[in-house]
Amino acid sequence: MSDGYDAIVLGAGAAGLMCAARAGQRGRRVLVLERAEKPGKKILISGGGRCNFTNIGAGPANYLSANPHFAKSALARYTPRDFLELVESYGIAWHEKTLGQLFCDGSAKQIVDLLLEECAKGDVTLRCGEEIGSVEHGKGFTVTTQSGSYSAPALVIATGGPSIPKMGATGFAYELARQFGLKLVEPRPALVPLTLGGEEVLFREISGVAAPVVATAGKTGFAEAALFTHRGLSGPAILQASSYWRPGESLLVDFVPHRDGEWLLDAKRDTPRTGFRALLRETLPARLADILAEKLGLDGDMGNLPDKALRAAGERLKRWTFRPNGTEGFAKAEVTLGGISTAGLSSKTMETKRIPGLYAIGEAVDVTGWLGGYNFQWAWASGVAAGEAV
Repeated sequence: MSDGYDAIVLGAGAAGLMCAARAGQRGRRVLVLERAEKPGKKILISGGGRCNFTNIGAGPANYLSANPHFAKSALARYTPRDFLELVESYGIAWHEKTLGQLFCDGSAKQIVDLLLEECAKGDVTLRCGEEIGSVEHGKGFTVTTQSGSYSAPALVIATGGPSIPKMGATGFAYELARQFGLKLVEPRPALVPLTLGGEEVLFREISGVAAPVVATAGKTGFAEAALFTHRGLSGPAILQASSYWRPGESLLVDFVPHRDGEWLLDAKRDTPRTGFRALLRETLPARLADILAEKLGLDGDMGNLPDKALRAAGERLKRWTFRPNGTEGFAKAEVTLGGISTAGLSSKTMETKRIPGLYAIGEAVDVTGWLGGYNFQWAWASGVAAGEAV
């Protein structure tokens, strides 16, 4: 029996390491147990290997949860500026891409190294390659792995969600939630490509073609690039909209976001001898323009096409309706929607209301951010909230 810890953190990802570092630097004796052979595996592959470590504009409106107010407290107390100051204190060069996304100039490994150094400052014990056999709750919590048993009065669930299983992701957090009687919001893939079937399979022929669009699911739209794939639709606009899409619903795509519904009539008046397909090619990638023209059933010079047909085509290009038949699942999902219900957690400390000493943070919880650094900011903020409390 290896005792002597104040807190055990399960998972050495972004949230777990942040929590452990903050708790350790408060003088708590912290043990982090990680199933993988190395910490921060998801961090290392994020942002194309450069880690989109936060979004400077991150706020509660950028997150999905059954309780949209839950994330407010943690996000307000540990902001993107706070993490940016930490990054800069380590001399890590960074740059801002579109829409407030902050990336390392160098490598995502710099963020992992930062977190490990922060843990070292708090004398945190990190054990990787630990397969958890059981978690028991008595006076405190006892975690048994293949190498022994570890006990502490506080336990933090930071094992993430099942997205990207090839990186070792599992639904272990949900198994623990069920064991301890915590409610779950049904987990499903988020920030995930959508698949097309039926007549829409035709769009697979232009796999690799991308275009700036506005993609809308439900009442929420995103103005970014869409990418056609051999299975359906991807790209930032589609990944964002996928978090709001539900099976059976349609997805609306505005292929001409900088034009109004009358633009084809204006073009008919201004350039009557221009062919309809040629006009679309001036606005959209050629292969996409061709397939849309084919779907619209319009051909010939603009001056010879009826106003009614052009008006209808203009409106359809503004609100093109796709009916995805599914998603590419957890294998391709960047994060998980749903998870441990926030109804059973303190928004200030992330502690479960049902079992004192038990905490849940990061992706394991039903708080899911948009694409673009928001999920890392939730990891930092929820990690700090729990780290200040354990």
